[in-house]
Amino acid sequence: MSFRSSLLTIYCNRQKIFPNFGLSSSIHHYTTKYQYYQRCLSTNANAELVVSILGPPNAGKSTLFNRLMCKESNRAYRLGSEKKKMSRSLGRIGYRSPSKRSGGAIVTPIAGTTRDRRECIGSIGGIYFRLIDTAGVDGERIDVAFGKKNKTSMEAAMIRQTMEAARNSDLVLLMFDARLGVTSDLSETIRWLRKISHTPKNKTSGSKEPFHRREIAILANKLEGDRWTSSIDNSNNNVLDNLAEVARAGFGEPIPISAEHGEGIVDIAVLIDKLTREKRVRLGLPEEDDEEENNKNQDSEVKPLQLAILGRQNVGKSTLVNSLLGEERVISGETPGLTRDSISVPMLFKNKPVQIVDTAGIRRGVKRERSNEIEDLAVLDAMRAMKLADVAVLVLDAQARVIQRQELAIADAVVREGRSLVVVANKMDLIVDADYTPHDFACAVQDQIELRFPMLRKTPVVAMSSLYGDNVYKLMPVVFQARERWARVIPTGMLNRWLEEVLDEHPPPTHNGRPARIKYIIQTKGRPPTFLLFCNVSELPVSYLRYLTRSFQNSFDMFGMEVRLVVKSSAEKNPYSSTKVNKITGIGGWKGRQKRSVDALKRDGKPLQKGRRSRRRN
Repeated sequence: MSFRSSLLTIYCNRQKIFPNFGLSSSIHHYTTKYQYYQRCLSTNANAELVVSILGPPNAGKSTLFNRLMCKESNRAYRLGSEKKKMSRSLGRIGYRSPSKRSGGAIVTPIAGTTRDRRECIGSIGGIYFRLIDTAGVDGERIDVAFGKKNKTSMEAAMIRQTMEAARNSDLVLLMFDARLGVTSDLSETIRWLRKISHTPKNKTSGSKEPFHRREIAILANKLEGDRWTSSIDNSNNNVLDNLAEVARAGFGEPIPISAEHGEGIVDIAVLIDKLTREKRVRLGLPEEDDEEENNKNQDSEVKPLQLAILGRQNVGKSTLVNSLLGEERVISGETPGLTRDSISVPMLFKNKPVQIVDTAGIRRGVKRERSNEIEDLAVLDAMRAMKLADVAVLVLDAQARVIQRQELAIADAVVREGRSLVVVANKMDLIVDADYTPHDFACAVQDQIELRFPMLRKTPVVAMSSLYGDNVYKLMPVVFQARERWARVIPTGMLNRWLEEVLDEHPPPTHNGRPARIKYIIQTKGRPPTFLLFCNVSELPVSYLRYLTRSFQNSFDMFGMEVRLVVKSSAEKNPYSSTKVNKITGIGGWKGRQKRSVDALKRDGKPLQKGRRSRRRN
């Protein structure tokens, strides 16, 4: 078995946990019923080592996560232009310039910003590994995890996500603020890590990897420059004392770094390279990868379907993601605004890779607190996930009975960006009775969308209850059908036959007193479907373009997306039928003309007439 296959086995046969938070016990029955939903490790790089970043709150974990993230491996193709002017829907959402965020984890000076565990491909010194960012760990949350204290369900879910990341890691990077020293939270975290350092990675994984000790390295963050090494200042003495105290924890000497400025990253690279080679030796693989083989594997890999889950706050987006994955992968609950970072999770649907992204709830900009920068960054991260998606799933709250204006603005932003749209009516268990079925509600949602946005008529709508797993299995087939329509390439002959039938039924109106004529049509690209109309005029009336779009959607089943028809004016005249007289009087320019005039004057006694050239005499 190859190394990648063994790593897939570790991730696919993961430990399943279903605590009583955000998910009911019926999810377990739902998972066993639909076993074709499987998790997988689908990345652009060959991730070998699993590295997680742990530490107290506000220690700089997300900053280090963003620095170690491999931008090339985690980048998806972008088809929408970010240089467009702000549209009405984006302004209502509260969209800001995407240049202010690089797509990594949200970083703010507020403690407790990160809640979910976020995974990506890390790269340092040409070495690729799986990198996990976690929420802050403190003594109270550890007590909640072991049942010593009763805290909110959100705190319990956060510490469970962090513990799961530590148990599945080969290397744990324990970060702390070197200026604060050893706090009680850091001591509790070290005591807990010492317990799990000798436990197997995952008892139920079924992996053939031999047991080995989990490596734990301590990182002393926020040590910029080398001034702290001198003993002149009392504050520097405190830093040295803190490093000496942490070294007595039993995990070796701490590594001084500055995650914000990138100092000390070389020591981390040496450690990761050493552990990567050791792991490959344990698995019976060569210490270094074969670059040619890796390039062939990357070229042969099928690109996963990029799926973004969007919607307002507290409509059930995270619960839907957990239902699709069959585990509590992201934090969910009744409190609005639990999700902050856009969490990307790979999965398999009938052996087809899918990259599903859970995003934060999007509220109107006027309803957000101006002092709360985290929500603005979360909305910006959600909009970035939408720009990188193939299909966007808009989750509605069925209890509202009516589509909200904010949901219409989100749908408009999805369509304007050129993505394919699928609507999910969640929480159907709260309104459905014997006389009102989910199908009736789905039809009502389609009618409301068509009334507000005629271009989105017949958009696929799936009515479900993600909490109990009702009709959740119907979502993924609809999503794949939407992606196929979105990426479809129609032959030119078929397009022109359709255009001929449409023009016979309803020809285009006149433009500025001149009869408009559409010569032919071609498809320039898919994703989104874009077509070029060659006409004898520079533009067509908007009403006629809407008629063409409606007829095109009916003929080719292009629903739930924007069909872009671009008018191109062809040449008015044939460029080869020009009767333009050549005004060139001769060869050689003015010097040639002067020489011919002098020769004629010598020969005939009079200058050469204008426009006439005498034959050269022998």
